[in-house]
Amino acid sequence: MRLNDALVTFFSFDGKEYAIDLAFDNVLDVFDVLEDKTLRMYEKAEICLELLLGKQFKGSEAVEMWNHIYEQYIYVKNEQPVMYDLKGNPLPVQPDDDKEKMIDLEQDAEYIFASFKQAYDMNLYEQQGKLHWHEFQALLNGLPSDTIMKRIIEIRAWKPSKGESQEYKEAMRNLQKVFALNDSEEVD
Repeated sequence: MRLNDALVTFFSFDGKEYAIDLAFDNVLDVFDVLEDKTLRMYEKAEICLELLLGKQFKGSEAVEMWNHIYEQYIYVKNEQPVMYDLKGNPLPVQPDDDKEKMIDLEQDAEYIFASFKQAYDMNLYEQQGKLHWHEFQALLNGLPSDTIMKRIIEIRAWKPSKGESQEYKEAMRNLQKVFALNDSEEVD
């Protein structure tokens, strides 16, 4: 996200321009489609394009266009600053795949709603069809530390350290159980 760029409402692909609806609730619907294990990848691409563009695309054209849209406009990289050791050497960066998931847009929906209401006096239901995905992501990432969602993230990320009492450690472990994310992977 760049503040001197307009929010994306149109994009070009293979020399043609398309209108795109990147309202946060529309993108959340796209995520629901992507989680549907009964659909094949090309079917997911076709449905997602219809949600975002309001037009039908089929076959390899749909898959190529979907991949472009996902990589350019939906997937948000959490780029971290480069950390250096005492000698000035860059420290290895932990890949995104190895990072523990701290938030789930579906499971944490009520906490996200409450946090947006508290922090921004924004009712997300009233923002459906209005609030752009990139705006939503920026506001979610910038939630103040006194909101319930930020507190839950802190609880999920907590690791015991020296100097903490046994009572505190036990209380934090219990809170981690209460606010643990359910595994979306089903075991047969």
